[in-house]
Amino acid sequence: MEQAKQVPDVVLNSGHKMPVIGMGTASASLPSPDDLTAILLDAIRIGYRHFDTAAIYGTEQPLGKAVAKALELGLVKNRDELFITSKLWNTDAHPDLVVPALHTTLRNLGLEYVDLYLIHWPVRLRPDAVGFNFKGEDVLPFDIEGTWKAMEECHRLGLAKSIGVSNFGTIKLTQLLDNASIPPAVNQVEMNTSWHQGKLREFCKQKGIHVSAWSPLAAYGSKWGSNSVMENPVLKEIAEARNKSVAQIALRWIYEQGASAIVKSFNTERMKHNLEIFDWELSKEESNKISQIPQRKVYRGEMFLSENGPYKSFEELWDGDI
Repeated sequence: MEQAKQVPDVVLNSGHKMPVIGMGTASASLPSPDDLTAILLDAIRIGYRHFDTAAIYGTEQPLGKAVAKALELGLVKNRDELFITSKLWNTDAHPDLVVPALHTTLRNLGLEYVDLYLIHWPVRLRPDAVGFNFKGEDVLPFDIEGTWKAMEECHRLGLAKSIGVSNFGTIKLTQLLDNASIPPAVNQVEMNTSWHQGKLREFCKQKGIHVSAWSPLAAYGSKWGSNSVMENPVLKEIAEARNKSVAQIALRWIYEQGASAIVKSFNTERMKHNLEIFDWELSKEESNKISQIPQRKVYRGEMFLSENGPYKSFEELWDGDI
C-alpha cells in the first residue's frame, strides 16, 4: 500500500491541533450512504485525517461508519488520530437546543466527542423549517450571546474539544467576543482566490481565530457554484507553468495565507492531488498575480433576507463585506 500523505496541522487557540486540509461532505447529489462510507474510507487510506460534516448535510452517519471501519481495519490506531468537525443547524440555534443537537450529532457519528463544533450560520430558523427549503419569513431573531454560552457548555461537558463559528462577519464576531468566556477557535467562511476575505482574515488573525475556507474552488460544478477559480486564466497560466493542477494552485494559495481548506471531491485521483500541495511553494510573482484577481462572492444567502426579519439586506447578513 502506498504511503499516505502527511498533512500539516495548525494549533488552534484551544490548544488542539487541526489538519489544514479537511475533506468536506456537503453535496447536493450525495452517493448512497454505503458508497459515501467507502469513499470516506478511501480518503483515510489516502491520508485525510480531518473530516467536515454538519447536521444538515445528512452525512454524519456514513462518516461515523467510516471512522468505525478505519479503526477496525487499523487504518488509524485510535480515534484521536482523526479530526471530526460538525455544525449546529439553524433550527437548533437557540440556547436550549444546542446541547441536545450535539448529542444527536454524536449519536449519528457513533462518537463520544467531536473535535470541532461550529455554529453553522449566525441565523436562527423556525423549528419546523425543513432542510434548505425555507424563506426569509422563517428566520427568527438570533441570540448570539445565549447560543454561544450553550456552545461553551458543549466544550465544558467534553462533547466538543474546540468550538467555533461559520459565516460570521466582523460585527457579529465582535458581539460574540464581547460576551464570550471561550473565544471561537475557528471561523469557517467562503474563501478562495476569487474571494480573498482580506478584511475578515486580518480581524480573525488579531483575535487569534483561525480561518477555514469552504468552497476553496468556488464550488465549481455545483448548481450554485462558479467557474471563477477553476476557469481563471491567471491560475491556469501558473498551473501550466508549474505542471500543477489549477486546484493545487488555488489550495496552495489558501495554505500560504495561513488558512485551512475544506476540499470536496469524491474522485480518488482528485482527492490525492488535493493533498499534494505541501512540498512546493508559490513565487512572490505568482502570489502577486493571484492578489490581483477580480473579487466576487459566490454564495450570498438571499433566503436569509426578509423585510421584517433580522436581516433585511446583504450588508446586514455579511456585516458589510459583500
